[in-house]
Amino acid sequence: MKTIHHLVLAAAALSASAQAADNVVRLGNLKFAHYGAVSYIKEIAPKCGIKVEENMFAKGPDVMQAILSGDLDVGATASEAAISGRANGAPIYIVAGFAKGGARLVARPDGGIKSVKDLKGKKVGVTRGGIHEVLLYAQLAKHGLSWSDSAGKDVHVIYLAFADLNQALLGKNLDAIMQSEPQSSQAINKGFGMEVMKPYDTPIGEPVRTLVMSEKFYKENRATAAKFMNCFVQATKLFIDNKAAGEKYVRESMFKNQITKDDFEDAIANSPYTYDVTIEHIQTTTDVMAKTGTGKMRVPPVAKDWVKTDLLEQAKKSLSVQ
Repeated sequence: MKTIHHLVLAAAALSASAQAADNVVRLGNLKFAHYGAVSYIKEIAPKCGIKVEENMFAKGPDVMQAILSGDLDVGATASEAAISGRANGAPIYIVAGFAKGGARLVARPDGGIKSVKDLKGKKVGVTRGGIHEVLLYAQLAKHGLSWSDSAGKDVHVIYLAFADLNQALLGKNLDAIMQSEPQSSQAINKGFGMEVMKPYDTPIGEPVRTLVMSEKFYKENRATAAKFMNCFVQATKLFIDNKAAGEKYVRESMFKNQITKDDFEDAIANSPYTYDVTIEHIQTTTDVMAKTGTGKMRVPPVAKDWVKTDLLEQAKKSLSVQ
C-alpha cells in the first residue's frame, strides 16, 4: 500500500509539474519604446493564469533563431524578421500586430540632406535584418538610387546595431541613419540628428510589428496560448488608454530613466500601440522584400497560410475591445 501511495503522490507531483510548465510562456522581446506593452504582459501574467519569462534580444532575427531552436514560444519582432524566418523554415504563425510605424530617416543637421534623393554619394547606416532595412531599400528604389555595402553605388550602406547607429551619426561617421524608436527621437531631441522623413509612402505603408507564436505552442498549448493573447490585449489596452502608465513603465522599467519624457512621447507618436495585423499587409511586405532582395528568402511565404488571428479575435471579443 505504501508503494502505491508513493506512486500516486509521484504521479500527482508530475502532473502538477507538467501543468505548471504548460502555463509558462517563454517570450522573446526587443528593447524599444513601442515594444513596451508586450514587455508589460509579464507583469499582469499571474492575473491571466500564466507565467511569462521574458528574454531580451538585440534584433528580430535573433528572436527567430531562438524560436527555431525551441527556446521561445512567442516572439515580438518586426514583420520583416517574421517573414524572413518563415521563408527559411521557421515554424511560426503571426498572431497579432502590436505597434505600427516606428521608423525614421534621420540625417546630420550639417549634411545638407533634405530628401531621399540627397542620399546620393552618402553613407547611410541601418541595422541588417530588420524592417528598417526593407524600408530604406524601398525608398532608395523609389527614387532610382542604387546601393551597396561597399563604395561604388549611389548610396554606401553601413550595417550597425540599433544601439550603435546614433553614436555613428553623432561622431559624423555616417551622413544619415534609418533608425527605430526611441533612438531616432533621441537623436533629434539631442540636436545631432534631424528628421528627413518617416518612410511610410511605399506600398508597405506603416510597417506593423508582429507577435509570432511557434506552431507547436499554437497547436499544442491552446489554453495557455489563449490566456497569453488575453493578457496581450489587456496590456495593450492599458498602454493605449492610460498613456501615463505606459510612459512610466517604458521609461523607468525598460530604459531605467535613460530616455526623457519628450523622447518617449515623440517615439510613441511615431510608433503607436495596436492589436491588429492583416494578411494583406504581410503579403505586401513580403512582395516588397522579394523585389528589393532583402531577407534572403528561400521561398517567399504566402501570408494567408501563416497569419492566424483567431486567438486575437477571441481575446478582443471576450474583453469587449474593438
